[in-house]
Amino acid sequence: MILDIVKFPDKTLRKKNKPVEKVTEDVLKQLDDLAETMYNAPGVGLAAPQVGIDIRLVVMDITAEDEPPKLEKLINPEVLEYEGEQTGEEGCLSLPGEYADVQRAEWIRYKYIDENGDEHEEETTGLKARVIQHEVDHLDGILFIDKLSTMKRDMIKKRIKKRIAQGDY
Repeated sequence: MILDIVKFPDKTLRKKNKPVEKVTEDVLKQLDDLAETMYNAPGVGLAAPQVGIDIRLVVMDITAEDEPPKLEKLINPEVLEYEGEQTGEEGCLSLPGEYADVQRAEWIRYKYIDENGDEHEEETTGLKARVIQHEVDHLDGILFIDKLSTMKRDMIKKRIKKRIAQGDY
């Protein structure tokens, strides 16, 4: 089922989300709904709070358009370690039309639980590291604009306010 994406400045996006206690049919259905919503948007990642669900779920697919999809479903993802720096343009389905260069770690070690309830620990770099950091931030109530200078963040907030007033957001 395609869900409505919560948009900034909705306070739902600022909550720290609860861990999933047990992988249930309901959790698996929510992951499927998240995936369908992400592909429909379209986006490369989506976290549960972006559709108003208060638990730690993330879906992502960073394959190029000419590659077959490779959906990843992460339950209770957590970045354990990070090193290096990369700067790249980020956008967000909860801030449609807004983009900015954001600094993130180049390499991360992270853990998550899969759909079978098994825990995994992996390392990654580049775009995948960026997307995981962006989505885990969502689970902690942090948006990519929080990583920007005050001036850049205020400019984006002002543009969004204007778009809301014009009914264009």
